[in-house]
Amino acid sequence: MNVHDLKPYQLLREQARSHRDTGGLGGGAIPVGAGLPAKRPAQQSIISLAEHLADLAVEALIDEADLSPKPGLVDRRSSGAHTDMTLALMHASALALWPCLRQMAEAAQAHGGITQPLRAELGRIGREGEQAMLATTGGINTHRGAIWALGLLVAAQALDAKAEPLAVAARAGRIALIDDPAAPAQQSHGSQVHQRYGASGAREQAQQGFPAVLEHGLPQLRHSRANGASESNARLDALLAIMATLSDTCVLWRAGPQGLQTLQAGARAVLDAGGSATLDGRRQLRLLDAQLLQLNASPGGAADLLAACLFLDKAGSL
Repeated sequence: MNVHDLKPYQLLREQARSHRDTGGLGGGAIPVGAGLPAKRPAQQSIISLAEHLADLAVEALIDEADLSPKPGLVDRRSSGAHTDMTLALMHASALALWPCLRQMAEAAQAHGGITQPLRAELGRIGREGEQAMLATTGGINTHRGAIWALGLLVAAQALDAKAEPLAVAARAGRIALIDDPAAPAQQSHGSQVHQRYGASGAREQAQQGFPAVLEHGLPQLRHSRANGASESNARLDALLAIMATLSDTCVLWRAGPQGLQTLQAGARAVLDAGGSATLDGRRQLRLLDAQLLQLNASPGGAADLLAACLFLDKAGSL
């Protein structure tokens, strides 16, 4: 990556910061900056809960993008099965979503409960966030699924900052079950895959309370940590646990049932070999990566859910 690749990332970092109002201590405000260098050490920055949740969500998206080696996905090594994406573009896209994620948290706080008006407002904010993402990426869909998943989770966490991941995911599912009458009728790749193969996509995952995350991703993340794996390996194992069970509509769209079978069997093989931290596991991971690249298959659905997993893991310590 050269210096020109970094300019969009640096520019959008400053744009994201410019949206923050640190003038006063509001409800749920969180002091930050302890132990960090500051221009004026006598002052301590104050951010709201909504800003903090937006920070965590964007951090989860960037952590997911940086995680390497991810089979078939953009990471620090390559663009995976994508010819139109780079790691710098993924960073820029994530940072462009900060304002909309903050606004979703603020909307949840303002409504104070799960209601039709809240669902409608979240839908509107999400569509505006998608347009901001597309403007940043030149029309490339980098994070549409992540806007849906993380937007719901940010709103659900904002309704109760101290709630545990299971309760947050369940609350997000209740929001997702409410119809948004203003949602445009469109044939997304996920909806077309659902019609063709009957596979559940991002919408169903959310409406069910993110079972791929709660039943597979988070437990594997914590299991791998407890067994001494590095944080990077624990996150890779969490991603593989999601891949092993998810009917990833991104893979089905690109490679059909054969691609999905290859993904799920390959992810299970890595975990059965002891996970990404073991020699046998790394061999299986390289094999899976090669197979997905040959099929031109990118498990973007699993990547979005890993970001949701990382968000819930971080937000659970609020």
